[in-house]
Amino acid sequence: MEHAPSPDRYDRMRYRRCGASGLLLPEISLGLWHNFGGGDDFETMRRMVLAAFDRGVTHFDLANNYGPPPGSAEENFGRILATDLRAHRDELVVSTKAGYGMWPGPYGDHGSRKYLLASLDQSLRRLGLEYVDVFYHHRPDPDTPLEESMGAVSDAVRRGKALYAAVSNYDAAGVRRAAAALRANGTPMILHQVRYNLLDRRAETEGWLGAAAESGAGTIVFSPLAQGVLTDRYLQGVPAGSRASRNAFLRADSLTPALLARVARLDAFARERGQTLAAMSLAWILRRPETTSVIVGASRPEQLLASLAALDGPAFADDELARLDALLSAPDSPAP
Repeated sequence: MEHAPSPDRYDRMRYRRCGASGLLLPEISLGLWHNFGGGDDFETMRRMVLAAFDRGVTHFDLANNYGPPPGSAEENFGRILATDLRAHRDELVVSTKAGYGMWPGPYGDHGSRKYLLASLDQSLRRLGLEYVDVFYHHRPDPDTPLEESMGAVSDAVRRGKALYAAVSNYDAAGVRRAAAALRANGTPMILHQVRYNLLDRRAETEGWLGAAAESGAGTIVFSPLAQGVLTDRYLQGVPAGSRASRNAFLRADSLTPALLARVARLDAFARERGQTLAAMSLAWILRRPETTSVIVGASRPEQLLASLAALDGPAFADDELARLDALLSAPDSPAP
């Protein structure tokens, strides 16, 4: 049965332009990196996607390797598209990526033309779509000429298999070079996807935000909560079944006493502002005009709705930002 979305969904979300393009994205996007794999509960996935759409979250971020196993997140989202959201495809922005390992042999990884275009064809079959809205090169490949990788992304757009071109995990110089190559092919870069959060500020310090803005692209942020560290989940230890207890990207041994003490101070600061730590962390990223959207993950709809509360919080005063900087500059722990 097709989903009947909330009629006020677009009144409950703010949208920002992707750089100099005409495309708008919701300030909060739903990422399907975790919790949409073959071993996850499909009905929970479905409820999360529909809850997001009912709140005006129109952008769903995927990649060819999301799962596990790789490809399963696209397959599961494709099932939801084919049933509940079939009538609303033109209201959605679906993005996918290619750049990490997907199949054996020399053609299933990195940035060659053969890999990128074959991977996109596979993604479209899994999603059940004729095109994706945004196609990313997921990471730079130093062994493939940048012009080849960007030429493949451009050709995907020219062939109608993607509407927009984007890159992810590039450094500042790489962003500028990729943007120039895409522009020369007539397919401007609209987004650069980077990791950015209160505990990892390289997007600021290493110039990634500025490089994207100078190139006419927006910045879209992943891992805004540092894999769940910037929530209250780990303040009392590592709960059974949590990401730190089962995920290679966040190890329990990285949650040092010094780091958790820093997180506790941030949590106290958020409470002073009348927010959860998670909501404040998302709002802190969205304070930057270069930020187009923040990608959040969730294991259940309630977590997604809690993240959306970031949109209702107070703006940051200059003295609050200075206090946050002081909290974050204390040399008591490395970022995870």
